[in-house]
Amino acid sequence: QVQLVESGGGLVQPGGSLRLSCAASGSISVNNVMGWYRQAPGKQRELVAVMASNGSPNYADLVKGRFTISRDNAKNTVHLQMNSLKPEDTAVYYCSYRLRVYESWGQGTQVTVSS
Repeated sequence: QVQLVESGGGLVQPGGSLRLSCAASGSISVNNVMGWYRQAPGKQRELVAVMASNGSPNYADLVKGRFTISRDNAKNTVHLQMNSLKPEDTAVYYCSYRLRVYESWGQGTQVTVSS
């Protein structure tokens, strides 16, 4: 079992920045893929960015150039630096962990972009 805890969400103005963090604990495999998804009210959950333990990041087109995903495998953490935030980025952001067919999700952290 893998447990995920997100932090760093909050309220920011358009054009501002936030840095989300996710800490994984439990039976962590070195072959995992971790990343971030988000879900806005009335919409499906969508991929934001993911990264394998030893691979390149993969970004959704809507966030490419504004968001940066990073990992610290020694600490089992993953981060999402979000710059130039827009109101349409408002959503609950979820940390994800995947190993083969096993998936785990964090509880989510709210990001609100509003003036």
